[in-house]
Amino acid sequence: MKICIYGAGAIGGLIAGRLALAGHEVSVVARGAHLTAIREKGLRILSGEKETSAKIKSDSNPATLGPQDCVIVAVKAQNLPEVAAAIGPLVGPDTSIVTAMNGVPWWFFDRLAFGDGKLRLESLDPGGALSRAMPTSRIVGCVVHLAASTPEPGVIRHSMGERLILGEPGGKNTARTHAIVAALREAKFEAAATAFIEKEFWVKLLGNISFNPVAALTLATANRLIADEYVKAYMVSIMHECLAIGRAVGVDADIDPKARMDMARKLGAFKPSTLQDLEAGKRLEIDGLLIGTLEIARKAGVAAPFTESLAGLARLRAESTGQYR
Repeated sequence: MKICIYGAGAIGGLIAGRLALAGHEVSVVARGAHLTAIREKGLRILSGEKETSAKIKSDSNPATLGPQDCVIVAVKAQNLPEVAAAIGPLVGPDTSIVTAMNGVPWWFFDRLAFGDGKLRLESLDPGGALSRAMPTSRIVGCVVHLAASTPEPGVIRHSMGERLILGEPGGKNTARTHAIVAALREAKFEAAATAFIEKEFWVKLLGNISFNPVAALTLATANRLIADEYVKAYMVSIMHECLAIGRAVGVDADIDPKARMDMARKLGAFKPSTLQDLEAGKRLEIDGLLIGTLEIARKAGVAAPFTESLAGLARLRAESTGQYR
């Protein structure tokens, strides 16, 4: 397959490198020092004691890369407007667009029975720019269950996990989804198709909406958040609200918050991605995790006071350091 990864950070870079090593025609849209390093030395992937390197066509301008069979968008929600403005040259008549991201995707309501496909998430897609550039008919959602980081430009460190869950909005997966799953399996990921990708996004959201913003506020790793009984109870309350919001729109994550805590406990002293972004001076993923979820809560008539308080605190924290707009 001819595949472009738009956003070659930790997750996107790992996917790009492994797909290239598996023999696919891979390119990446990157910028800055990361782009320079990839061009000069290739994309290096560190996993345990093993290091691999892949020479990958890379550019900051998507127009130089041309139409693709598949574009994997692996950026944070706050960077999606930039993608929407530039992705056009990558999209041909049959191009699939894979959204590999945390939080609530802008297309979340498009194929749900709740709202009969007429509801939009204005907080995530104001004016519909994302929907026009990346229409739902092309979308394959991807929920990422792995951890990686970028210790230096051009280098990806893979720390844990291999699981990628893919599915088209509404659950009617076509041949394109199965082809992408097959390509990812060739790249040694534990990739699988699901008939309810909206649920899989919500399962992931349950942990991200609680651990990520609280870690950014406290500068604490996940194990410390769990060890503090007050903080743990606060996060469990947020998870319960998140469950209720999802159930109200027909998306039941079907997981007990305490069990979700146990899953996180096994990972030890890891830094949630929002804390990593805070320390790196990047814009924080607040809208996709919190503001979008609260918009869904309002549309469903579900009270979420704990999530609201966390959203306000996280937003002010990020505004104070110029990491939210």
